[in-house]
Amino acid sequence: MEVSARLSQVRISAQKARLVADRIRGLSVAEAQNTLRFSNKKAAAIISKLLESATSNAEHNEGADIDDLYVAVICVDEGRTLKRYRARAKGRAAPIAKRSAHIMITVAD
Repeated sequence: MEVSARLSQVRISAQKARLVADRIRGLSVAEAQNTLRFSNKKAAAIISKLLESATSNAEHNEGADIDDLYVAVICVDEGRTLKRYRARAKGRAAPIAKRSAHIMITVAD
């Protein structure tokens, strides 16, 4: 049995979120939550909430036992990029790319 949770348009770059996602792929839910709790990256808090949502979905919708669940799939894809400009010297402008990501977690037993 596989249950997933998805979060779209998170204001963090996919490259930074993948660093955290790679750390918890394949771990049990308890180990993954423990790893995320002690990580000091911004993506850790976001992924931790999403993992909690996926385990809640598995428990309430499918009647799964939380102790048997593990992170089967975690996928971080690029989302929309907001293009902004910053004023520079002599009337010029420099582009700023405000990136976003889509994160999908699947837990299985």
